Amino acid sequence: MISASLVKELREKSGAGMMDCKKALAETNGDMEKAIDYLKEKGIAKATKKESRIAAEGLANIYTNGNKAVIIEINSETDFVSKNKEFINLLDKIGNAILNSDAKTYEEALEVCTEDGKVSDLIVAATAKIGEKISFRRCEIIIKNDDECFGNYLHLGGKIAVLTVLKGGNEEVAKDVAMQAAAMRPEYLVPTDIPDDVIEREREIFKNNAMNEGKPEEIAVKMIEGRIKKFYKEVCLSEQEFIKDSSLNVSQYIAKNNGELKLMVRYEVGEGIEKRNEDFASEVMNQING
Repeated sequence: MISASLVKELREKSGAGMMDCKKALAETNGDMEKAIDYLKEKGIAKATKKESRIAAEGLANIYTNGNKAVIIEINSETDFVSKNKEFINLLDKIGNAILNSDAKTYEEALEVCTEDGKVSDLIVAATAKIGEKISFRRCEIIIKNDDECFGNYLHLGGKIAVLTVLKGGNEEVAKDVAMQAAAMRPEYLVPTDIPDDVIEREREIFKNNAMNEGKPEEIAVKMIEGRIKKFYKEVCLSEQEFIKDSSLNVSQYIAKNNGELKLMVRYEVGEGIEKRNEDFASEVMNQING
């Protein structure tokens, strides 16, 4: 009988999944060193060596069922791998498993069980099998009300994924808003979502610019307010000029269709990840060294 503590110890040492560790210990009669060798021979323990690598490629996707939606991003080291059917199947397996679970957070999503083990174990196994770092970077689980509708849009096959929620309106309008967000990269939903320190920093920049231009203070104040409104139009989805009808902003377009903007989640694959620049020789050596 292999104890849970022994499985846990091997998992911590090797980085392999729980089921792989349990099998390795069973095959080696509980001998820790032999179990580690077993995992190395199977290529499973190699996954831990890849943890320090940067995975900034990959795909995002959205899964919906009734009033529930899940948006996720899974990363790989190369774009080539993210186009592989095996990677796409992994994305779908994890997305659907989370959708059909009771998970409410990313941490809970990692513990969701599938027919092949927990989500966290699937990632380790995929890293070992595919041969480069695979990372389940993030997810968000959204529950809407009956009087609300989802809009979702994928760009470039999942390089950008946007999920929106409208109160009222309809799915077509919600999808239009999702497409807007994909194209225009809003940072916030509405002006009140912008932190005070961000607004104050922008005001200070505008004020210094106006003063440097030699504007009188009363004129500078008016210029600042005008530029703040322009800033809102750049960073807030609700205030952006609607790309399909420039006579309206997004919130006006939604209101015209009897709706109200409630939520936007926008994932752009790899955003915020510092990509490592390496020469070809270094890349080859990294592959040789596993």
